[in-house]
Amino acid sequence: MTEKLQKGISEELIDKISSDNNEPEWMRRYRHAAYNAFRVFKVPSWAPLHKSEYSLDFDEFFYYIRASDKTARNWDDVPQEIRDKYEKLGIPQGEREFLAGVGAQYESRMIYHSLREELTQMGVIFEDMNTAVNKYPELVEKYFGSVVPYANNKFSALNGAIWNGGSFAYIPKGVYVDMPLHNFFQMHVASQGQFEHTIIVAEDESNVEFLEGCVAPIYSEKSIHAGVVEIYVGKRAKVKFSTMQNWSKNVLNLVTKKALIEEDGRIDWVDGNVGSGLTMKYPALMLSGKGASGRILSLAFVGDKQEIDAGGKAIHLAPFTRADIESKAIIKSGGISTYRGDVFVSEKANNSLTQVNCVSMFLDEGGVSKTIPNIKIKNDNSTVNHESSILKISQEQLLYLQSRGLNEQSARSMIISGFTDSFTKELPMEYAVEFDRLVNMEVSDGVA
Repeated sequence: MTEKLQKGISEELIDKISSDNNEPEWMRRYRHAAYNAFRVFKVPSWAPLHKSEYSLDFDEFFYYIRASDKTARNWDDVPQEIRDKYEKLGIPQGEREFLAGVGAQYESRMIYHSLREELTQMGVIFEDMNTAVNKYPELVEKYFGSVVPYANNKFSALNGAIWNGGSFAYIPKGVYVDMPLHNFFQMHVASQGQFEHTIIVAEDESNVEFLEGCVAPIYSEKSIHAGVVEIYVGKRAKVKFSTMQNWSKNVLNLVTKKALIEEDGRIDWVDGNVGSGLTMKYPALMLSGKGASGRILSLAFVGDKQEIDAGGKAIHLAPFTRADIESKAIIKSGGISTYRGDVFVSEKANNSLTQVNCVSMFLDEGGVSKTIPNIKIKNDNSTVNHESSILKISQEQLLYLQSRGLNEQSARSMIISGFTDSFTKELPMEYAVEFDRLVNMEVSDGVA
């Protein structure tokens, strides 16, 4: 049975969350410090949240909704109603066939979490965050807020105060995880907030792939998602983090994601956004070690009553670092896409390189595409390239494909698939097929 407390956030609610989760004192103090910061922070003046259709009244959300008192380790122990929803999404089947571990969150809590036994024997930790805080308190305390401090912005502070759910993944030195770990998040209550907190730690010379999926039904009331993802990439370690976001249009997706990359470490950030009324998301690469590198590859679809304000951040703090940022958007009439990027090159970042490429494809008239780069270079021996371009499906392309036997809709789908190919080929096959299906449904008005 779902427990839904009254709307609004307060110190009493924070204490209840901490008490219900039996948290150590350091976490309770962290929550209260974050709440104090949240009350002080303002929404940035440039943020789309100042538009009337996105205006936020923080007292109008449910911040703590529990669908289960405990995290199950077996699907049979998950409440039947919830299990049915995940079966339709294919999550249990995915775990059986191609996933090393699964975390499934429903409302404010992880309701299921598992890891293959052979990885546990290798020292890999993959726990829901609430369990990890109690089971590995010293390890979690070391990394919690170390890459994304609560003082990063208003929504990271909100997350720090009332976070619930998410995962803690720890990959020991030299361990190669040959199958992906997976988090999946669902919201099913109107006017709610979801605030998971996920930390991935890849020690030196380790390797891991992490998948993240999100979904919610459509309601007339707004809901808010303000998750935080912190990723630590050790020396010569490799991490791949992929997100497929299919929130409904009533969801405001306001997340904070950042990776710290040590010497010769590497992260690939693959980010897909199909749903939500508004998304504000700026994955950040903090390239702190010599030879550290990272790539952010994002693809968004925006149609009527949808806006994405997103991009990538590259912070070069050491020599021979590299960042590649590729941002693509498919825009239908009424959709608004803004690339907002930050590049910072420090005095110590000799011979660093940043490549930024933004491309928007318009499907018809009436959409908007904007590019707002912010570049600060304090080193003469570094290179920053920024390119932006706009494409449109032409009648000539459609006529050519139709002359080869395709109808107009199939021709459009083929052109769009070519545009998204650099993104989908980075996803596991099951997710690439699903993402193509979602985009084509949106293009053909098959989804509200």
